[in-house]
Amino acid sequence: MDEIRFYRSNEKSWGAFSSLFRCSVDIAGERFRSVEDAYQSRKPRKPEVRQWLLSAPTPALVALAAHALPSWDITAGWSRSKYAWMLECQRAKFTQHRDLRDLLLSTGFARLVESGTVDNDVNRRWGEVNGVGSNYLGRILMMLRCEFGGSSYEDEELRERLCA
Repeated sequence: MDEIRFYRSNEKSWGAFSSLFRCSVDIAGERFRSVEDAYQSRKPRKPEVRQWLLSAPTPALVALAAHALPSWDITAGWSRSKYAWMLECQRAKFTQHRDLRDLLLSTGFARLVESGTVDNDVNRRWGEVNGVGSNYLGRILMMLRCEFGGSSYEDEELRERLCA
């Protein structure tokens, strides 16, 4: 396998790589039903907005609501801190669920790509749409795969984002 594309959390084989995949993660002293919930929990500035956001019935609706937050309801510095937070959330997922870590390691050296179907800024940031995008989620997963497998992952641009 040279490349593995994933998008929907219910897809067979690779859907577990989606942030929307339902598996609990304990992070920062709190339990979340998915990485998406954990990730979006840091976006709202106000506690009541955070509570409202996390009350959405599915991880997909959490994401949808979070993308619609007005700028005044977003935590200061979110545009810089979100990449490191996503890495932390994904690391929690794959360290707390051995079966998912084994699945990630089973991909070998394949390029992992979140392959969005709707062409928008979010899908092009975290994945690719029609081969165009930054694929930060895929790159974070490849970084973790190397970390868990005991090798190094060279991606200077991603490291700069993570350290911003």
